[in-house]
Amino acid sequence: RVQLVESGGGSVQSGGSLTLSCVASGDPSHLCLAWFRQAPGKKREGVAGMHSDGSASYFDSVKGRVALSMDNAKNTLSLQMNSLEPEDTAMYYCAADWCPPPGIRWQVPDDNGYWGQGTQVTVSS
Repeated sequence: RVQLVESGGGSVQSGGSLTLSCVASGDPSHLCLAWFRQAPGKKREGVAGMHSDGSASYFDSVKGRVALSMDNAKNTLSLQMNSLEPEDTAMYYCAADWCPPPGIRWQVPDDNGYWGQGTQVTVSS
């Protein structure tokens, strides 16, 4: 079983930055990690994720404004977010699931995946 613990959320003004972290424990070695987010009244959507070759991919809504990095020694996934906008306000969730090959879009994990409890990001204008 895999446990995921997120941290780093908070409240910032438009244009600000935040770094989110996700620490994985248990037996995460066979899985890849990703970030999803969900705003009130909206579906959960992808933000960024790692792939089987160690590369990262980004969804269009955040491309160019975020950077994903994975510290395998610490089982920690970090998401550096810059130029934050009010539209980025959401609960951000770390997920663990099978590793998609490069070029394969991350999907919302099903019951075979794992989720953290989430960390809230609020961006004010």
